[in-house]
Amino acid sequence: MSITEAGHEQISARLKASPQEGVIFMDNQRMLLVDTSRIGFLRQELISTLGVERAKGVLMRMAFASGARDLEWAKKILGDKDPEEVLRFGPRLHSVRGGAYPREVKIEIDLEKKHFYGEFIWEQSYEAGVHLDLYGEQEESVCWEAVGYATGYTSALMGELVYFREVECRGKGDPVCRVIAKPADQWEDLDPKVLDLFKPDPVVEQLLDMQENIELLRQEVDESFRSVPFLGKSKGFRDAMVLADKVASSSVTVLLLGETGVGKERFARYIHEKSSRSKQPFVAVNCGAIPEELIEAELFGVEKGAYTGAQTSRPGKFERADGGTLLLDEVGELSASAQTKLLRALQEEEIERVGGSQYKKINVRIIAATNVDLAEAVRKGKFRLDLYYRLNIYPISVPALRERKSDIELLADDFVRVYSSKHAKAVLGISPAAKKVLTEYSWPGNIRELQNMIERGVILASNRGYIEEDHLILHGTGSAERPVGGRAGGLGSADGDEPASSLLEQMISHRKSLEDLQNDLVLSAVDRAGGNLSEAAKFLGLSRAQVSYTLKKIKP
Repeated sequence: MSITEAGHEQISARLKASPQEGVIFMDNQRMLLVDTSRIGFLRQELISTLGVERAKGVLMRMAFASGARDLEWAKKILGDKDPEEVLRFGPRLHSVRGGAYPREVKIEIDLEKKHFYGEFIWEQSYEAGVHLDLYGEQEESVCWEAVGYATGYTSALMGELVYFREVECRGKGDPVCRVIAKPADQWEDLDPKVLDLFKPDPVVEQLLDMQENIELLRQEVDESFRSVPFLGKSKGFRDAMVLADKVASSSVTVLLLGETGVGKERFARYIHEKSSRSKQPFVAVNCGAIPEELIEAELFGVEKGAYTGAQTSRPGKFERADGGTLLLDEVGELSASAQTKLLRALQEEEIERVGGSQYKKINVRIIAATNVDLAEAVRKGKFRLDLYYRLNIYPISVPALRERKSDIELLADDFVRVYSSKHAKAVLGISPAAKKVLTEYSWPGNIRELQNMIERGVILASNRGYIEEDHLILHGTGSAERPVGGRAGGLGSADGDEPASSLLEQMISHRKSLEDLQNDLVLSAVDRAGGNLSEAAKFLGLSRAQVSYTLKKIKP
C-alpha cells in the first residue's frame, strides 16, 4: 500500500468544513485554512527577531509536538493495525494539510527490536518554496517543520528519538527534498546541536539575563564617568541642584521631570550618593525599553514555572535594590497591571513575584523619571491618578540644554577632557567658530547629544589640534551625515532646499511637534518595510524594541 492510499478514506471522512459558521474540523480538532504567504511572513518574523537557529528550533519543536499528537490520533482511528500502516498514516496527514507530498523510497520497521530505517522524497514541499521566495538558495536544508513533524510522529511510534535528516533540499539548490530517518543514536556524524533544537529554549530567561548584563555593563560605563562633576551655572540647573541637595538626606519619593537626554539618571545617582543609602545598591531600570509582557517579571521578580521558559526563580529590580535606591526611568510607559503592582509596592513596602503566592518586605527609595506629562496621561486614562500622587511628592524639573546656554561651553570643554583621555589624544579644545555653533544649536538630544558630538569631534580632530566646526557632525536621517555648521548645509543652513529646513517648514505649516514627526517617520518606515519591524528599525537606525515601543504609543 502506498503512502497516498494509506488512511485516505479515514482522513477524508473526518474532515468537515462549514463556511457558514467559519469552522473547519478534523474530528474534534479545529483546523485553519492558511495561505503560505502568511506562514512565510511568520517565518520571516521569527528569523528577523530570533535569528536563524532559534527560528528553526521554534518551528521544529512546534511541528514535533504536532506529529506526536497526530500519532495518538492515528492509533485511535487505526486501532491495532500493522506498524507500517500506522507509520504511513502520518505522512498522509501531512500531505492532506498541504505540507508536502511524501513519496516512500524505503521503510524498515520493527517495534520489538527498536529498529527503524526510512527514506522518503518530499515532493511539493511548501517550506522549500516559501524559503526560496524569501531568501533564495541557502547553504543548508530548510524544511524544518517537515523534519520536526516526521521526527515527532515517528519518535512517538517507536518510543525513542528517531531523527529525520534532510540530506537534499530544493531550498539549497537540490532537485528534490530527500530525507533519511533512523534512531538518533545511530547517526554517527550528527552534530549534537541539531538534537538541541528539539529541547525547550528559554528565550525569556535569556532575554532577562541579557537585560541584566546590559544593565551591569551600562552601570560600569557610568561608573567610569562618575568623576565628571555636575557642571552648570544657569539658573534652571542651579535650582534643580538645590532641590536635589535638600531631598537627598530623606527617603521621600522623587519625580524627575525633563526631556530625554537632560541627565535625569545622573541627578538620580547624585541624590543616591548624597543619601544615607549611598553604600547600598543603586539600580536603574528603563521601563520603556522592556517588552510589556516582561516588565512585571523585571521589576518584581519571577518564580520558577510562572510562564513558559521560566526555568528558575529570579529576583526583580526591587529585590536587587533592597536597602538602596531604585530609579524607574520612563515610568509613564508602565502597563496598567504594572502600575497597580507598583502602587501596592509603594503603599505596603512589599512585592510579590510573578507566579508567587507570598509577599516580601522591601526597603527601597524610589526615584521615578519621565519625559512625558504624567498629569496629561492621567487625564487621558493612561496613568493611575493615585500612583501619580504617590510619585509626585517631590518633583524636580531638569532643564533642557537649550535652556542652559551658559552651561554649553562648560560641558563641552569637560567632555573634551574626558574623551581626549579615553581616546588617548591631546585635543587642545574647541575652536571659537565651533563654540559659536554649539551655543546657537537647539540641542533636541540635550546633553547626551552634546556628549556624543564632542566624542566624535575628538576622534576627528588632529592630535594637538582643536575641534573645528566641520568636526561637529550630527546623525542625519538621509544617506549622508552633515556637519552642524552652515558651510555644509546642515541644521545651521539657511538654504530652504536643505532637508532640515524643509522638515521645519512642514512642521510649522502642519503644526506638527517633533514627537509627531518622529511618529510619522516610524509609521512610514514600517509601511515601507511591509510591516517588518526589524527592517523598519534598520531604515531609521533604531532598535526593533524602539520601533515596537513607538508603535504601541501611537496605537495603544
